[in-house]
Amino acid sequence: MNFSLGFSPCPNDTFIFYALLYRKIDTAGLSFTSVMEDVETLNEMALAEKLDITKMSFAAFPLVQQNYSLLDSGSALGNNCGPLVISKRKISAGEVSECTAAIPGEHTTAHFLFNRFFPGVKSKRQMIFSKIEDAVLMNESDLGVIIHENRFTYEGKGLQKVVDLGELWEEQTGLPIPLGGIFMRKKYGKEMTMHVETLIRNSVLYAFSHPDETIPFVKEHSQEMDEEVIWQHIHLYVNNYSVSLGDKGRKAVEEFLAREK
Repeated sequence: MNFSLGFSPCPNDTFIFYALLYRKIDTAGLSFTSVMEDVETLNEMALAEKLDITKMSFAAFPLVQQNYSLLDSGSALGNNCGPLVISKRKISAGEVSECTAAIPGEHTTAHFLFNRFFPGVKSKRQMIFSKIEDAVLMNESDLGVIIHENRFTYEGKGLQKVVDLGELWEEQTGLPIPLGGIFMRKKYGKEMTMHVETLIRNSVLYAFSHPDETIPFVKEHSQEMDEEVIWQHIHLYVNNYSVSLGDKGRKAVEEFLAREK
């Protein structure tokens, strides 16, 4: 049986799914066709029910929860790993509401957090996450809400942090920030869902045990080819919550979803 599997080309996702796609683990006869897109495109594909299994922003989940279930493995949660608001010139948090902002998609967790903490911003422009730094550098936008490996590259381009949205979340809740999870269509039933969940967990564990083996695949798809940045990205976003959400991870997700209502 073959499943479509959506995930981003970012290092954390390619690191997680390497073993599954290349059958470094026993997949028990299941196969997976990868669909690599930026996270907002994946969110939109899930809204249209185009993918069997997919990475998705937690902010998009309430819109599809009748059709998709959250898997216990593969998620991106953590501390000190939230989206950043960056600028070219010095801007205080109090000035944010008067600024224009580039965001990585309407349904992203980054946009949800930005809107929650800075609801007064009226002028927002959506674009693929990898274009946001340039938009700020070219004065096309006062602010950029950045995610993924841009967290490690913005300072080298002369940009500065205005605020860390993940820090604001953690100060308010005391919980890790839920960024994105892996979801599967409910039509496949609970038994198959649990089976796929186990395969993804085993894929994560294989990557942890064979990190250097994953690097050619990760580099092939990474926006930022510097290996130091790649490892920073992986170490930040792939952790114990990626193996299993656990009680604390599930509590963080529940808190996040409750605040979306």
